Amino acid sequence: MPGATGFPNPARVEVDFIALLSYNSGRGGITMVLAPTTEVIPLTVDAHGVLRVGNTRVTLETMLAAFADGATAEEIVQQYPSLQLADVYSVIGYYLRHTSEIDAYLQQRREQREGIRQQNETRFDPHGVRERLLARRTSSGQ
Repeated sequence: MPGATGFPNPARVEVDFIALLSYNSGRGGITMVLAPTTEVIPLTVDAHGVLRVGNTRVTLETMLAAFADGATAEEIVQQYPSLQLADVYSVIGYYLRHTSEIDAYLQQRREQREGIRQQNETRFDPHGVRERLLARRTSSGQ
């Protein structure tokens, strides 16, 4: 059942795969098939519907923005030390395999962010803030 973010299970995303390894020994080669496994993609959804990487406060948007700017997985971990390198690789791989779903989520987040910004600007006029603060300081005698 899809969650609010459109992902199958908001707590975790799992990927099933079978690994096939080949080794050429020079005489004929050996092929080894590993048993099917389930890989848990380290994405969690917080109370506000925001996807976070692993058990950290780093958002998927933040990590993917660094990746889009050309940062490697290792550089992302250096920028955000709470992340685990394996988690970053898993999430990047998941993103590359499911670009359309993740891009739809990112677009939804941009629209939410813009709506909240507009609400805040309607409630609290951002123009003249400096002047109002200076006037308040002057009137209080500081």
